[in-house]
Amino acid sequence: MKMKHLVAIGFGYSAERLARELAGQCWTITGTSRSEAGAAAIRAAGFNGLVFEGAAANDSAAVKAALETVTHLLVSAPPGASGCPVLAALGDRLAAAPALEWVGYFSTVGVYGDQAGGWVDEESPAEPTSERGRRRLAAERLWAEFGMATGVAASALRLPGIYGPGRSAFERIRAGDARRIIKPGQVFNRIHVDDIAGAVAHLIGAAGKSPPPIAVNITDDLPAPPEDVIAHAAGLLGVAPPPEVAFEMADLSEMARSFYSENKRVSNKLLCKGLGYRLKYPTYREGLAAILRAS
Repeated sequence: MKMKHLVAIGFGYSAERLARELAGQCWTITGTSRSEAGAAAIRAAGFNGLVFEGAAANDSAAVKAALETVTHLLVSAPPGASGCPVLAALGDRLAAAPALEWVGYFSTVGVYGDQAGGWVDEESPAEPTSERGRRRLAAERLWAEFGMATGVAASALRLPGIYGPGRSAFERIRAGDARRIIKPGQVFNRIHVDDIAGAVAHLIGAAGKSPPPIAVNITDDLPAPPEDVIAHAAGLLGVAPPPEVAFEMADLSEMARSFYSENKRVSNKLLCKGLGYRLKYPTYREGLAAILRAS
């Protein structure tokens, strides 16, 4: 079997999980960090770790060499005001990369904006209401243009709230800082990090067999109020749930408040029915139970 080479620009929580999903399946895995310490941590995890600071002027010989053999590119670096820094710094090199066949861009379901609790799918208009959502949508479009210009399969991978081992309601409850913030009618989608890895691996495997989706929602089956998740996690731990706090009275960061400004239910029909991916954790209930069992 031909060796494939995944380069993950921004080797964070989700990218590392994907790397572990692909490890041992004829894959070479390269991840980048903005610091040497981060690159060393990637190498300590068993993968190729490189420094990429996000500017062409600092493009190292090792990064150039990786792009000579890259077959699959995963981008999780956040966009700036002027677009995707990866395209700005490496676009020409990627366009000339001789073996590149697939690009996945980690985006957000925030591109759909506020839908007053209504359902959205990939056919719904992208109408972001936050600056974060607008920047992600702009970057999505740049990657779509890259795909059309080069013939490389390029998909925006739209993610909701991510949870998993070490990043779940359990940690907040154990730390004593969990709150059940009540905003009537508010719901969010979520996704377990293992389903991000599984879905992306599935999409990579399907690439070339059919036209790639321009965008795909990688999300669970059950949009739910955030207070329900906290209460369920407390029940699994056998402790009383934290008290309820009205949204208007909650001392939230600007970022957290921006999340609550958007209310929608995001469909995964394309991923699960159209593209044939089967979720490992269809709802937060299965996901939280698995995290607790493994802890």
